[in-house]
Amino acid sequence: MIGLPLSVRIFLAPEPTDLRRGFDRLAGMVRRAGGDPFSGHLFAFVSKRGDGIKLLTWDRGGFVLWQKRLERGRFPLPAVPPSAAHWTLDASQLSLLLDGFDFTKVDRPSRWSPVPRAT
Repeated sequence: MIGLPLSVRIFLAPEPTDLRRGFDRLAGMVRRAGGDPFSGHLFAFVSKRGDGIKLLTWDRGGFVLWQKRLERGRFPLPAVPPSAAHWTLDASQLSLLLDGFDFTKVDRPSRWSPVPRAT
């Protein structure tokens, strides 16, 4: 899997995308959705058939584009409201998605946080 710093946010496009699009057209889609393709964040696009995914990011003076195609099956996508410009993922959700798991059905334990002390 791709190692990502905690500062990197991951955005999944809600609509299927024609994956014949390259760097510039995908960056244009990010801009039209209100994002900044030069931010260093990761933008994910899933194909119309659901068997391919492209990840776009900016890194030190140039765009980087990763692509994965499943030989069998489809990437399980979350239901995104039509009004949403994107779906925000964390690195573990992206990893599950790239492995073909429906991360919306994964039962995560609630995060632990310390109880504040009474003074």
